[in-house]
Amino acid sequence: MLPGDDSSATVTEQSSLLHQSRPSSRSSTGTIANGQDAGGASFQDPQVEKITSMTATESVIVCISIGVLMFLLTSNMSMITTIQSAIATDLDAFEEAEWFTTAYMVTMSVISPLMGRLSQTFSPRICMVAASVLMGVGSIITGASSTARVFLFGRAITGLGAGGTMTGATIIIIHLAPVATRGVWLGAAASVMTVGLSLGAVIAGGLEPYVGWNYLFGMQAPISFVPGLCLFFFLPTHTGLNHKRVALKRRLQNIDYLGAITLAVGITMFLIGVSGRSILLVPTLSSLPAFMIFVFVERFFAVEPIIPLSVLKSRGALLTSLATLGFMMSRWAILFYTPVYAIAVRNRSPAVAGLILIPTNAGFGLGGLLSGWFHIRREGSFYIPSLVSMAIFPATMLAIALISTPTSPNALYVAFLFLNGLATGCVVNYTLVHVLHLLPKEVHPIMMSLVATFRGLAGSFGSAVGGGLFLRILASSLDDGFKKHGISGREDLIKRLLGSPATVQQLVGKERQIALASYVVGLRGLFLAGVGLSAVMVFLQAGTGWTGYHEKNQLLTRSDIDGDEIHVEESLLGTS
Repeated sequence: MLPGDDSSATVTEQSSLLHQSRPSSRSSTGTIANGQDAGGASFQDPQVEKITSMTATESVIVCISIGVLMFLLTSNMSMITTIQSAIATDLDAFEEAEWFTTAYMVTMSVISPLMGRLSQTFSPRICMVAASVLMGVGSIITGASSTARVFLFGRAITGLGAGGTMTGATIIIIHLAPVATRGVWLGAAASVMTVGLSLGAVIAGGLEPYVGWNYLFGMQAPISFVPGLCLFFFLPTHTGLNHKRVALKRRLQNIDYLGAITLAVGITMFLIGVSGRSILLVPTLSSLPAFMIFVFVERFFAVEPIIPLSVLKSRGALLTSLATLGFMMSRWAILFYTPVYAIAVRNRSPAVAGLILIPTNAGFGLGGLLSGWFHIRREGSFYIPSLVSMAIFPATMLAIALISTPTSPNALYVAFLFLNGLATGCVVNYTLVHVLHLLPKEVHPIMMSLVATFRGLAGSFGSAVGGGLFLRILASSLDDGFKKHGISGREDLIKRLLGSPATVQQLVGKERQIALASYVVGLRGLFLAGVGLSAVMVFLQAGTGWTGYHEKNQLLTRSDIDGDEIHVEESLLGTS
């Protein structure tokens, strides 16, 4: 049951990480003053607002509805990995195949941070209903598509709904769950998302040969609409509204429209430029002005910025955000391309190939559970655990890169996938609580929003940048392989192999040997790039430091009293 909690809103590290602090009259490092972020958005403790209690039946319906929507949004991330070949063949879209997932992830990433502002304007209840409708409409368009352009448009619409659902669900949990059990509910939501990510590929791969991919997408529409209606009728109408006294017109004016548009344009142009068989300079370079305008708007004009740049003045906040982006990009390479390995290299059916995601996501869930329940039971620094767990990740990814061959033992591959997920689950928890230790409590809600934004962007960048790198390595290896064996006129076959891993299973003789070897080279190159990227992120994370915000304040206060110790204290702050 998710009743309202009228208890005192004392904030601790055990409180919800998205907990919104009470207004403070004290300015903190130039970023927070009078309970406002740098853009002027107020943060009112959701426990202060009076929330209508929900009956047991209403609570169950709301929980199930949110769970179904979150399962759908994550299953949509992984299902393409096992049915991409069938879609590319039916739509003759082998060259566009890398965008099947990217179109979904880009729109999801762009709308997620804006959804927080929209929820403050229209209420999470209304936004969740709108998000579920978008997911349903996008599923209908995708399922009914007969061309690649229509398919990608449907995927983009679905992504908008998914991004709204992910943010809206988190906000609803924060406002309805009591402080004492809020972490449990957030953990339950994360578990549902992990299950969806694991089973999406399995379910899609198993059903597609019998019902077709069109039906797989179309059937999601009613599954999206029904939970949305349930939330509309059973969720308290004023859940999450913190601006009741502000006119709707004023709230609409405060939305960062220009920031959202320029961020979307910049990300889209950049990903178009780097996601294909060759890097396109025009769209890649065109993204730079869009990003520059976005930064300018966020810094000087946005009343409620999507990404509050003032918080990134903190070294810990900036480096944590960048480390999160790079680290999760490497993680998405594992999630997107190990099923490709199972299909193309190990000759597995799509249904069986999807099972390869279960051990790594089980490890992810267990890593988060073990670190959260048995270790993160106090306030303070988690600097060493963050670095250790983050350093284990590239080691496991290196092993996966080396054993991604046709003859490697299945048990060994599964074991390293599990360890990779275990390290990821620990990293996500440790780095989050550590950066909160480095910052004043007033900016914790903003930092949580930033972390969520960069994690979302990592999915888009990981699928597009990693996919582009994989395609370039694979195409080059296929070209060289056919030339080496004196085989010509295989341009159409190369195009099919680039968009459909299952094509390898249809080949025989030298063509099969070349295709198989090329996929091994492509996957190894991609995973090794992930190793390098995640290793660099360890050093970025190391730069965040270990001295907490309140510890720094204590040092500075003491130095004011004991002037002869100021140099020692400055040294401590500088070397952290």
